[in-house]
Amino acid sequence: MYKTIFSHVGKYKKQALLAPLSIIGEVAMEVTIPTVMAFIIDNGVKKGDIGYVVKMGLLMMLMSVFSLAFGALAARFSAVAAMGFAKNLRSALFRKVQDFSFANVDKFSTASLTTRLTTDVTNIQNAFMMFIRSAFRSPIMLICATIMAVRANSKLSVVFLFPIPVLACAVFFIISKAHPRFEKMLRQYDDMNGKVQENLIGIRVVKAFAREDYEKKRFNENTDSVRLAQYMAEKLVVMNMPIMQLVMYATITAILWFGGHMAVEGSIATGELSSFIMYVGQILMSLMMLSMLFIMFVVSRASVQRIYEVLKEVPAISGSDDTSVKAEDGSVRFENVSFSYFDDMNKLALENISLDIRSGETIGIIGGTGSSKTSLVQLIPRLYDATEGNVIVGGKNVRDYSLESLRDSVAMVLQKNVLFSGTIRDNLRWGDENATDEEIIEACKSACAHDFIMGFPDGYDTDLGQGGVNVSGGQKQRICIARALLKKPKIIILDDSTSAVDTATDSSIRKAFREKLADTTTIIIAQRISSVKDADRIIVMDNGKITDIGTHEQLLETSEIYREVYDSQQKGADE
Repeated sequence: MYKTIFSHVGKYKKQALLAPLSIIGEVAMEVTIPTVMAFIIDNGVKKGDIGYVVKMGLLMMLMSVFSLAFGALAARFSAVAAMGFAKNLRSALFRKVQDFSFANVDKFSTASLTTRLTTDVTNIQNAFMMFIRSAFRSPIMLICATIMAVRANSKLSVVFLFPIPVLACAVFFIISKAHPRFEKMLRQYDDMNGKVQENLIGIRVVKAFAREDYEKKRFNENTDSVRLAQYMAEKLVVMNMPIMQLVMYATITAILWFGGHMAVEGSIATGELSSFIMYVGQILMSLMMLSMLFIMFVVSRASVQRIYEVLKEVPAISGSDDTSVKAEDGSVRFENVSFSYFDDMNKLALENISLDIRSGETIGIIGGTGSSKTSLVQLIPRLYDATEGNVIVGGKNVRDYSLESLRDSVAMVLQKNVLFSGTIRDNLRWGDENATDEEIIEACKSACAHDFIMGFPDGYDTDLGQGGVNVSGGQKQRICIARALLKKPKIIILDDSTSAVDTATDSSIRKAFREKLADTTTIIIAQRISSVKDADRIIVMDNGKITDIGTHEQLLETSEIYREVYDSQQKGADE
């Protein structure tokens, strides 16, 4: 797990190695300074040799400057390495998420993936920066300071052996109890981010129903859950510092007590005692930093596991490596296809679907809510994979295509229309990044979008804002249709994508499709029968099964479901 995560240090390995090397220089200066100070006291001050005091004082100042310089370099190298590592890790996570199928995204949830890309990566970044500094500084300082202290007075050195088991027990207790609490805290973060995301996306609905107070109350409950989870985790971690300080000050007090008696008896020199106390301080500080490093390891371990879960996740759908396989035409065939979102044959969304769609044919699909109309068409570009059976596109099994080749042949206007921040022209060029202005205008005219776009002051250069907040639902649908047309696909799927436009505009779009997409297979999912009545064939679905297939006139005679829908809509229109 850690090998996978830290392999993303990448080109920042140089800085990650230079940081501990700089630390060695800093430690070397720091552990030598107390000895120099002992010389000043015992050989200079006591003997009244001012020249010696000045000379050694200047040496100590020079060593302090070098220590500061090495410390600054270590801080810079570690910061650059940690931030570069975080950048690489976020990039790797984002690239991985881009390869996920809908099933993978459903497994983690968008809120959880957002938390992992932000909070979890930041936790690991901080732990990594602390690791490449403290993981080298503290052990080196501990070893060097211990050697110097024992050399100074081996008898007095016995005192600071007692705090080590106390500190070890305290750290072990905190580590064993804190890890599951931090895991729970991060799950609470996921829930809070999910609620924030949901609220911001639906802010217009919140205001339309005057539910601001309810949402504030719900958000306060979420943040209180995060606070409580964080409190339960952090209250264990904060115990570390007072325990460390208690042990540290108790040890220094014992050193002063026993060392003072030894100084009175004349068995230890004053300067030697002063340097010994400084070494003890360095030893205890190193132990404290090591304990904090262990605690940081516990805090970041939960984040490391969560990020590793994403990196090791195998995309549920992977295309063929053979990029030469192309769709010969726009034909589609379903051969005994069944599909479950949970890979459970007892919970099927689609059951035993067999269907043959000819290239260039216009197919309408109609059915009640939950009849799995969208599930059916999502199998064509492999947004999901059939649980059983085969889907054949352009004469070849969809699994034989590379995902890019397959999806280049299929344009899909989803039920939920999504536009991205940027201009209208930028969004349209998602269909074809090399599209000329003439091609863009032609596609927008076919989608009945050109006129309202030109009504904006900046025309096609109008900035849409995040999610296309500057356009209405119907306008957004027409831009998405134009974007799909620019792909010049062999198959185009409109998933209830004219529900927000008026019937006249819907009719104009269908007319443009008949005239300009005669060779393109068109599949239209709709709630309004008027949107599909001119199709070559209409498929009626109910509870994940195809109940009837035929033309508008045939279905009026043979399909009870279709006739009921038609009569209810016709009655509503008459009224």
